[in-house]
Amino acid sequence: MQSARVDDTLTVSFQIQPEDVAAIRDAGFVAIINNRPDGEAPDQPDGAEIARAAAEAGLAYTALPVTGREGITPDTIRAFHEALETAGGPVFAFCRTGTRSINLWALSQAGDRDAAELVRMAGDAGYDLSGLAPALRQIADHGLPG
Repeated sequence: MQSARVDDTLTVSFQIQPEDVAAIRDAGFVAIINNRPDGEAPDQPDGAEIARAAAEAGLAYTALPVTGREGITPDTIRAFHEALETAGGPVFAFCRTGTRSINLWALSQAGDRDAAELVRMAGDAGYDLSGLAPALRQIADHGLPG
């Protein structure tokens, strides 16, 4: 399981397996956010399998499947923000490579943090979000549409 800590509230990761969930709990996480749609690759587990493992481990589980950039909508950004805010502790978010998860995180934080800080934090975690900076500034200046 390849993961990257973004800050005290979030770690993003490549695809996880149901058997990884106990280790995620033991590392101190209280919630999992799944940003990968079922059936994206033949070798990935269904979200329901991970949801079951999360429930058995006592972790909150949120499914917010996103297909590419076009799947990142104001509603998914708000839902990601809500999942972070209500978790009550560190959150572990995953997709195929962690990119969709960290994009959702940055967009969900754009109203509260400076765009340059978000890009830097993502870079420190190994993700280049420099191309997302204009959207982050747009959200900071005008909020999410809708």
